[in-house]
Amino acid sequence: MSRGLVLVSHALCPYVQRVAIVLAEKGLAFERRVVDLSNKPDWFVALSPLGKTPLLLVDGQVLFESAVICDYLDEVHAPRLHPEAALERARHRGWVEFASALLAGIGAFYSAPDAGTLESSRRALRSRFEQLEAALGAGPYFAGARFSMVDAAFAPALRYFETFEALGDWGWFDGLPRLGAWRVALAERASVRDAVAPDYALRLRGFVARRGSALAAYVA
Repeated sequence: MSRGLVLVSHALCPYVQRVAIVLAEKGLAFERRVVDLSNKPDWFVALSPLGKTPLLLVDGQVLFESAVICDYLDEVHAPRLHPEAALERARHRGWVEFASALLAGIGAFYSAPDAGTLESSRRALRSRFEQLEAALGAGPYFAGARFSMVDAAFAPALRYFETFEALGDWGWFDGLPRLGAWRVALAERASVRDAVAPDYALRLRGFVARRGSALAAYVA
């Protein structure tokens, strides 16, 4: 097994993106190994207790689950992305969980089997966005001028909407100026841009088209 840091990835996995962003923010060199989850290689099955990405191999030792991986990296490598104060750190971890709930809502949206379910999923996401708008401050990031673990968690979720907006006028960010500005600031950050391959948007469109869901009908 390779020494050093090896990130076992899937091309579209937002949780992999979280880890890649944190690694980049900390300036850590790592090898990226991509797996096809529809045809899992034996070595991956042997390493992954849950059969999911991401995995981070640290000198041959396996870590799984993105939140665990990111917290480990934050404990052992500077700069710190979580706040130093325990109460504020706990609050940030709660918003990381909110980002995971947002990703679940995104999955419900692109998997919706019919127009009615698609619309109800859209409304549920819009409600999440309104909660976020109320939680954000002056920016440019979640905690102000300092990029944090919350930013690393939300950046992959908000990236989906670059593709969704190209498929239709959903009004995702209408009337939500702080969220809109945060989204732009995240998209412009090098660690976020580089967390995916250059053909990410094309791959995502293909993924949506193959699902045969209501959203697939919007893919030209």
